[in-house]
Amino acid sequence: MRRRLLRAICCLCLLHTGLQAEECTQGVLGERETLYVPAGRGLSLTCVVQHCGDAWTGNWTRRNSTEEKFIARQRVTDVTLSANQTRLTLHFLSVGKLDEGLYGCRVKWAHGDTDQGHLKYVNVTAAVSPHRSGLHRVLVCAGVSLCLPIILGLARCLSSEVKPRPLPRTLSVYSAVCRDQPQPAPRPPASMPQTSETCIYTSRPQVRTED
Repeated sequence: MRRRLLRAICCLCLLHTGLQAEECTQGVLGERETLYVPAGRGLSLTCVVQHCGDAWTGNWTRRNSTEEKFIARQRVTDVTLSANQTRLTLHFLSVGKLDEGLYGCRVKWAHGDTDQGHLKYVNVTAAVSPHRSGLHRVLVCAGVSLCLPIILGLARCLSSEVKPRPLPRTLSVYSAVCRDQPQPAPRPPASMPQTSETCIYTSRPQVRTED
């Protein structure tokens, strides 16, 4: 029973060691991309070398239509990420048109083989003028300062209440005239309907002439 248990433990240990060895595969990790950088700006290109703890040497290269050449090692820094991975970074203090092209990481392993990572294309665009940027900010601030009083005035007009308009002066005069009218004449005949009006308007009777 003990022997079987020891064999099972040994098998598990060997299996675990084999899985760990298979998980780590040597290579250069990096994405293929195109970078648009204004002239005069700084730039950093990075790639990750997965060496799995083995010896290696690496550097950044620049490729054009005719040749590929290594970049000066002084512009490249190495940062250890783990026991199996190291990051290579290429630094540009100020890019120019001459720096435009394809860049990639190239690694040489201890057994003599080489590995190339994905290439990155650096496209250098026109430089951004700081004076133009400052002028744009001034124009934006001036536009906001001019529009703000107009917006506040419109808001005040919309929020103000409409004042009631006074009644026409002629109505009050007409009422006074009606109140000053004398009392109505004697009641009309019973055949005519009575009215409750304050003011009574009389009409002149018509005189019929005989032929």
